Formats: sequence, C-alpha cells, structure tokens
Amino acid sequence: MNKRATGAARGIAVAVPVALFAAVAGTGLHRQALLIAGVDVYWGAAAALLLLASLQLWLGAWSRSLLPTAVAGIGCYAAVGLLSAAGTGKQLIVADVPGNVWVYGSAGVTFVMLLWCRRYGRPPRG
Repeated sequence: MNKRATGAARGIAVAVPVALFAAVAGTGLHRQALLIAGVDVYWGAAAALLLLASLQLWLGAWSRSLLPTAVAGIGCYAAVGLLSAAGTGKQLIVADVPGNVWVYGSAGVTFVMLLWCRRYGRPPRG
C-alpha cells in the first residue's frame, strides 16, 4: 500500500468516530437555551455547530487533506438525519428552529470548513 492510500485510510478511520461524536454531542447540545427577559435564547445550536466546525478544522489540519473533513461532515449529517427521522415520539431532533438550525447548519458548516481547509492541502508558496 502506498503512503497516500495509507494516509487516506487513516484519515477516514479517524473521521468516522469524530463524526459520530459530533452528531451525538451536538444533538444533546442543540436544544440548550437561556431565558433572558422572558425570551428563550437557543445558544445550543450555535455551540453544536461550533463543535462540528472545530472538529472538522482539526481533521483538516491534522491530515493535510480534505477527505477526512468531508467524511466527518457527511457522517455527522447522516447521523443527525437518522436521529431526526425516528418515529413520532422517538425523535431526538424536532423540526423547530433549533432542530432545523442543527440539521441544516451542519451541512452549511461542512461546506464552509471544506473551503477553509482547502488551504492545508496546498504546498506553500515561494
């Protein structure tokens, strides 16, 4: 096996558990709210998206490749989709504002982090 294929397999092997961790931790976090002057301020969805973004940034910097970043984003989105598609009364993610921000925001964060981590795979200029 050549060095590049070994690196890609290693990156994928690390990205899958990272994606599952981000999905489970973000799902547990996305409904957290703070009551300010009688208004619920949902900060959990933003924190969950920040967690996903930071893990994807770490994967991109660690592996110097976009592949683990993409695998983590796709894996997290798929796991979050499964958690939100359970039967009535069994859903962990409800179709309300914080739930929609978490589900669809994870796809948006993945796109942004792929653009951001693109620079780690390029050789230095000079």
